[in-house]
This record gives sequence, C-alpha cells and structure tokens, in this order.
Amino acid sequence: MALKIRLARGGSKKRPYYHVVVADARSPRDGRFLEKLGSWNPMLAKDDAKRVELNAERVKHWLDNGAQPTDRVLRFLDEAGVAKREAKNNPEKAKPGKKAQERTAERAQKAADAAEAAASAE
Repeated sequence: MALKIRLARGGSKKRPYYHVVVADARSPRDGRFLEKLGSWNPMLAKDDAKRVELNAERVKHWLDNGAQPTDRVLRFLDEAGVAKREAKNNPEKAKPGKKAQERTAERAQKAADAAEAAASAE
C-alpha cells in the first residue's frame, strides 16, 4: 500500500483550511485517511506560528515507514527541519512562449527593415 503525506481540504468556500494527513495514495483528496498529522491555515499571515502546525514525531514515524510527502507538505517539513527539500530550478519556465518569441522576432525584423530603408534613403 503506497502511503502519502498530503493535504486534505476543509473550510468553507473561499476560506480554505487544510489538514496534513497520511492516506493511501489511491484514496480521494478529502476521503479516508489513516492519521491526522497537523494543519495548515493559508488565511493566516506567513509569520504566524499557527499557520502550519505539525506533529513532528508522528511525521518522522510515517516517513520511516515509507510514506512519501507531496511537494507542498515537503516544503512544510523542510521549514520545520523534519525533512530536506532540494531547491528546484527550471530555466525553461522563464522563457517566453512560442508566439511571444515569434512576435519579438517580427518586431526586430521590421525595425531592421526600417533602419535599412532609412539608410538607403539618405
């Protein structure tokens, strides 16, 4: 059975609140889980101590038993010093899309043509 340490959403519409839970990877997001390990309230300020609450001892227990944290939960665990998350780098993400690159090339070509026309007119 593949176990995940992940978020289960609670709270009302536009007022999210999440529980950090251990669940079978096949169960639905807000469905059955094995144990509640903490909570995350994104509505609180980032420096608020109650924004992320974790039971570090139980998290370590589940990690030792093979549970895999999701990326968001791994960020919380890294902040708490329970697990290490490697920084990710995707230089391709910062590049403009295909259409934007085409528009930039087209503008550069028009500017070059205008400069050439101005030079030949003199």
